[in-house]
Amino acid sequence: MFIGKLADPMLEALLETLPVEFSITDGDDKVVAWNRHETRLFRRATNVLGRDVRNCHPKKSVDKVERILSEMKSGTRQSAEFWLDMDIEGKKEKVLIQYFALRDSTGRFLGCLEVSQKIGRIQSLSGQKRLLE
Repeated sequence: MFIGKLADPMLEALLETLPVEFSITDGDDKVVAWNRHETRLFRRATNVLGRDVRNCHPKKSVDKVERILSEMKSGTRQSAEFWLDMDIEGKKEKVLIQYFALRDSTGRFLGCLEVSQKIGRIQSLSGQKRLLE
C-alpha cells in the first residue's frame, strides 16, 4: 500500500517526471487519464477522454487488447507486455509497452494502466556505473 500523502501539485509533477508515458482506463474500459500529453509516442486528442480504449488502438490489435482486458477482469491475468521497433523522428527505437491491472485492496478490478517507454538506451547499457560517476 502507498505510504504517505502527496499534494496534487507534487503528484502531478511526479506523474509528468516518470520516465514513461502512461494511459489509464477505468473498469468499463474508458480512457480516464494520461501523462506527457505534448511528448507522447502514441499521441491522442483530448476528446479521447471518456471514450472506449479500443478506439485508441490499430484495428489489427483490438482483439488482443480485448483479450488482455477480459483476462484482467476475470483475474487470470495481471499484466502483459510486448515490444516494437518504431521509427521515431527518423531514428529506429525499441519501445516496450506494458499493461497492468489496477485493483483495489480486495482484488476488485478498477481499470488498466498502459505504460510505454523507449528502451534502446537501456538495452545498450553494459558494465556498471555507480552514483555520480
